[in-house]
Amino acid sequence: MAFEEYDKYEQSELVQKWLRENGVSIVVGVLIGLVGIFGWQQWRSHQARNESAASQLYQQARIAQLSGKSDVAAQSVDQLMKDYAKSPYTVFAVTDRAQQQVQDKQLDKAEASLQWAVSHATEAPLKSLTLLRLARVELARDQAKTALATLEQVPADSFQGLAQELRGDVLVKLGRPDDARKAYQTAMSVLSEDAPQRGVLQMKLDDLAVAGKQGA
Repeated sequence: MAFEEYDKYEQSELVQKWLRENGVSIVVGVLIGLVGIFGWQQWRSHQARNESAASQLYQQARIAQLSGKSDVAAQSVDQLMKDYAKSPYTVFAVTDRAQQQVQDKQLDKAEASLQWAVSHATEAPLKSLTLLRLARVELARDQAKTALATLEQVPADSFQGLAQELRGDVLVKLGRPDDARKAYQTAMSVLSEDAPQRGVLQMKLDDLAVAGKQGA
């Protein structure tokens, strides 16, 4: 019994000694943990507010553009680029602007817009899609080699049908029909049997076949 009481006393003394030596660090650790949790929650809340504000601005830009108020739309997009550059909504807005610039035959401005969007897109699928749009504008500007380099940045498993078809178009422009044919065939292979793009791809393959016979 005496040994048991001694053990209890010794354990109590050891615990108190350990607390005296480490108590401050424990309290500090707990406080740091609480601050970390609070900080994380604050950051998440801040991010949510930012995304909500960016979403509203994007909707305003779209509505203004559809209503023919291009100046108002431009102001909203400019504000998005200034205040919410990292938001996907800003990338959407800038690519919408690029689409309008293409329709207005302002290909140089469209290219600049898409380059900005590519550099600020953080999500892989969105970046890949923006790269495809950029390559299409570069091809339209007779910058086939630049377009091919842009397409090289698109991951092999991302939008493969679209990427390979566009790659084929670029290779045709570069006078590489055999490589273009392979790209079109690759694009065809990833499409379902009822995909509407198959008809267009088949026409492109047929055109290459006719051109090959004529050049023979």
